[in-house]
Formats: sequence, C-alpha cells, structure tokens
Amino acid sequence: MPKGKNKVPMALLRDALGKVGLENVQTYIQSGNVIASSNRTQVDTEELVHSTISEKFGGNISVLARTPQQFTSILECVPFKEVDTKKLYFTLLAKNPDKLLLKKFISIDHSPDHIVYENNVIYTLYNTKHSDSKFNNNYFERKLKVTMTSRNFNTMNKLVELANAQQEAQFGLRR
Repeated sequence: MPKGKNKVPMALLRDALGKVGLENVQTYIQSGNVIASSNRTQVDTEELVHSTISEKFGGNISVLARTPQQFTSILECVPFKEVDTKKLYFTLLAKNPDKLLLKKFISIDHSPDHIVYENNVIYTLYNTKHSDSKFNNNYFERKLKVTMTSRNFNTMNKLVELANAQQEAQFGLRR
C-alpha cells in the first residue's frame, strides 16, 4: 500500500478484513502486505480487499492477491544467479501488459540495472540501491500501463514464510 494519504493502520486493516470474511488475517509490518485465507477467487479477493479499504479507510488502493504457491514460484524463478539479495526486487503486475508495450519495454537498456520480465513479474537486480534508480514501480507502470506492486527480496521471502506457516497450521501440512 502506498504511504502518505492512503496509509492504513495494519491492526485496523486486520480487523476490517476479518469482519468481511477473510480468515487467519495477518499483516507483515506497516507495508500493506496481508496474509489471509479465503475460498474466493483471486479477483474476488482483490475486489473484497479493495472495497473494504475504500469503505473503511477512504483509500483508493490497488490490491494484488497471490497464493503461497505463486509467491514461492516467483522466488524460485529468479533469473539472476548468485545475487546480492539486498539489491533484488520483484514487481508483480495486476494483469498481462499489452504485447507491443512489453516488447518496447524489454528492448530498453536498463543499465546499469538488470531487468527481466517473466510470467507477469519484473525481476530487478539493482546495480546500486533501489532508491537511486529511475527504474522503479512508477517507471514500470508508466511504460507498461498496468497496475503493479514491488517488493524487495526480504519482504517476498517473509511473505512466503508466513503464508506457508499459515497454510501448514490450517491444513496440518508439513514440509
């Protein structure tokens, strides 16, 4: 979730999402990352969370939902080998971009950073710091005309860990 005018207190968000039918609602730091169980489709979950935030907190915040398996797959498919994970970011797209826009985007020289698009995710390995690069979430959205959200490696890793732990507790699964 964006910071500033759309900031939503995580404790209040957990409570609101529990009241509209999501189960086992957890949040990860003040970042807008929510882990929850639902029998709804991905689109229905995104719409439910979006409308709840809009109604309860007044924000018009884009929501992207992914399953624990999708997050795990994203982590497993990192196209870069032997990387400094402090410089690794994942940008998840709400939908597939227009093919022509994607072709143009892929042809751009993003040096000194390394950017790879695979399976509706932009994997970015920054040469320096994420904050020093012009190739960020806003840039990607402008180029591809798709809503997106970016997370660093530590956040993605923690989301996978929390989601898998929740799934194991819920279904009695063991790894």
